[in-house]
Amino acid sequence: MGKRGMVASSQPLATQAGLRVLLKGGNAVDAAVAMLVTLSVVEPHSVGLGGDAFALIWMAGERRLLGLNGSGRAPRAASLKWFGSKGLQAIPERGILAVTVPGALHAWHEALVRCGTMSLAHVMEDAIYYATEGFPVSEIIAGEWANASGILSQDPEAQRVFLPGGRAPRPGEVFANPDLARTLETICREGTGSFYGGKVGEAIVSCSKARGGLLGLEDLAEHRSTWVEPVSTSYRGYTVLELPPNGQGIVALEMLNILEGYDLGQMAHNGPEHIHLMVEAKKAAFQDRERRIADPEMEDVPVGWLISKEHAREIRAQIRYDSASRPEDLGPYPMGSETVYVSAVDKDGNAASFISSIFMHFGSAVVADGTGIVLQNRGCAFRLDPAHPNCIAPGKRPMHTIIPGMLFKDGEFLMSFGVMGGDMQPQGHVQFLCNLIDFGMNLQEAVDAPRVRHLGGAGVYLEEGIPEQTRLALAGRGHELLEEDPAVNQVGGGQAVYRDPRTGVLLGASDRRKDGCAMGF
Repeated sequence: MGKRGMVASSQPLATQAGLRVLLKGGNAVDAAVAMLVTLSVVEPHSVGLGGDAFALIWMAGERRLLGLNGSGRAPRAASLKWFGSKGLQAIPERGILAVTVPGALHAWHEALVRCGTMSLAHVMEDAIYYATEGFPVSEIIAGEWANASGILSQDPEAQRVFLPGGRAPRPGEVFANPDLARTLETICREGTGSFYGGKVGEAIVSCSKARGGLLGLEDLAEHRSTWVEPVSTSYRGYTVLELPPNGQGIVALEMLNILEGYDLGQMAHNGPEHIHLMVEAKKAAFQDRERRIADPEMEDVPVGWLISKEHAREIRAQIRYDSASRPEDLGPYPMGSETVYVSAVDKDGNAASFISSIFMHFGSAVVADGTGIVLQNRGCAFRLDPAHPNCIAPGKRPMHTIIPGMLFKDGEFLMSFGVMGGDMQPQGHVQFLCNLIDFGMNLQEAVDAPRVRHLGGAGVYLEEGIPEQTRLALAGRGHELLEEDPAVNQVGGGQAVYRDPRTGVLLGASDRRKDGCAMGF
């Protein structure tokens, strides 16, 4: 709890970096970018300069809400014809062919220039320190790192940088990335142009060419982030805001519209009726996702219709209380889950809801030689079906999973929030908001409450803590309950910062499933 500032992230060192920026007089955007750059060092399997970023930014003094799309595009040479000539039916999930233009750094810088008060050099101080001197690896991070050691060993540079001594760092060991420290120092000294066309960019392109990739220097030089108008829906008197496609934020809005027609607050939380309706709403919304969401600069995406109350009523009319539906199989979508989300609110009421990712564990598992940068594998989200709106094309952005959220009421900012975890993200947004609004939980309770994840078909994963009688009742309705894998976090992790509009008091929450924390002053 605090009054002059609050930050939350999935790693304490990153949260401290954000807090330090606020204490030095920076604003919410400065703090958010500081946390993200620090996370690029201390949570390298999830985020980095080689990934993408999205943001919702509330500038209280201007009473203006801004949306920022920092996702990268397919290389110029990435045509459907080229992939067809290689006999590929799908883009590989790992390796250089899955690499798209990294958009994160450009987005972070763009946010600072338009909405921040500090330079990249100022907000990168903690990140450079930890990359140079090292940081202690937590148990959770060590486990994720070890799980990815097999794919890291397939790229010589990834193995050299991230498997020192031939293995992943163990809990409590100190890991440093001096190559990344030098890269960050170069960017501080020479600006983002060094990444999108200078010597860092040249190293990335050289890496791509050496490994048979398609990324060229012109792809980096032409990249720009896009300022966009956020989209919203009303839910029981609140306004929920997300970013428009190419992201999946509208899926969360569609789910909320469907669920608004049911009196969830009169149901048992995580009882069979509650979970059944949530899962059925998710199935319907994800059918729309798979059929419709793509890059709106290249495809017609009917956003207004998808998030309309009328469309939700049509879907509700098809939902049965007594049995689980079996939606049409629209083809596989890669199960990316490695993302970081940060939230920051400052003394003036400015708020930053930022999310960034390299997609899967260590992204493409390719590291650009001499840079310490892991390149993302977001390109594997494209389809190779010419009839599909998400089919790959030169300069096209893929359908994207990472989504930041915000909540308003009566025109006043209330909360910035997000839940990490691939297709869990819209499901997590909805469950978190329903916990707050329908079930009256406090912020930390709403983040920590057991979650549900629908994984396709009739398959549903129920987190530990959901009663056995609920499980039996759901199975009786035809839901296939999936077994828990202790080594895998199926339900992501979240952070949130809430501002009381009456008093200005700030509340922060960070997920028990991650290493993170919220800090305020």
